[in-house]
Amino acid sequence: MSDKEETIHRIFHALGDPTRRIMMEKLSAGPMSVSHLAIPLKITLAAVVQHLQVLEESGLVLTEKIGRVRTCRINPAGLSVVEQWIADRRSLWEKRLDRLDDLLAEPDEPA
Repeated sequence: MSDKEETIHRIFHALGDPTRRIMMEKLSAGPMSVSHLAIPLKITLAAVVQHLQVLEESGLVLTEKIGRVRTCRINPAGLSVVEQWIADRRSLWEKRLDRLDDLLAEPDEPA
């Protein structure tokens, strides 16, 4: 598996978990502390940290510790990787569907 494929695999694995998707949704509003991020999740702070590690390892989230507070934010570069992957697939399927449309639009040749 190439590095790019490995990165995509890690990102989709990270986004495959509903708790991590909720965390990403909350972080889309802006940076926040781990403890603030944990409030609505009804899981332990240790579990939140584990989920954050997965998001960070996938490149979707960046964390920074200042004093005793660890702040998290979305990493736009990680989202760009997913965006490009989706765009590549969309382009491929649009070309395939265009070719199919062309084939279906051709008049039938007389027998």
